[in-house]
Amino acid sequence: MMHSSWKPFLEQEFEKPYFQELSHFLTKAYQTKTIFPKKEAVFRAFATDLNDVKVVILGQDPYHTPGAAMGLAFSVPATEKIPPSLINIYKEIDSDLGQIYQDLKTMNPNLQLNPEDYRHHNKTGDLSSWAEQGVLLLNNVLTVEAHLAGSHRGKGWETFTENVIKYLNATRPHLVFILWGRDARNKKPLIDQTKHLILESAHPSPLSAFSGFFGSRPFSKTNDFLKDHGLTPIVW
Repeated sequence: MMHSSWKPFLEQEFEKPYFQELSHFLTKAYQTKTIFPKKEAVFRAFATDLNDVKVVILGQDPYHTPGAAMGLAFSVPATEKIPPSLINIYKEIDSDLGQIYQDLKTMNPNLQLNPEDYRHHNKTGDLSSWAEQGVLLLNNVLTVEAHLAGSHRGKGWETFTENVIKYLNATRPHLVFILWGRDARNKKPLIDQTKHLILESAHPSPLSAFSGFFGSRPFSKTNDFLKDHGLTPIVW
């Protein structure tokens, strides 16, 4: 699933000692436990052409329930129930951009959604359309053991993600980095703020969304920045 534009960076990264240790850990984990996402989807975020990346949304770690994780931060397959964090993201889009959306339950009666009256233009929780527009949906940690949130922290993924951010910071112009939550915001020192835009807030989780995520307006701010630099805004 990895786009060829990432090959020079990824090949170099895969040879480093920390990643060799991580790879050994993951090989054993996938053989003996239930790990999400599936092996073939771990690097799905890197299917987005490096040369097209305009926005980086940094999450925490993959969903740890069966069927949810698909290799894109915050995204779930179209057949899955929309997670609470993503519902809050959609609510903020609705509030931020002032759009009127049709009822999700009306558009897809088989979709389990709570609250049921939430409206958004996106019928599902699949954010592939964002990735296709140049939004890198990257988690801080790319794998997790089933039903054990944060179980693969401290295994090497944080170093990998840090190096991705450094690489993007150095090689791409005028990026928007959207940092939600403590883990993502810790990456702020890696980003040149004279070159890129940083938008940071609390995580959209129901546990923290009211502590600064709601009302932060990252979607309109992102599009304003992109337009100011002659780039096509994102259709959220």
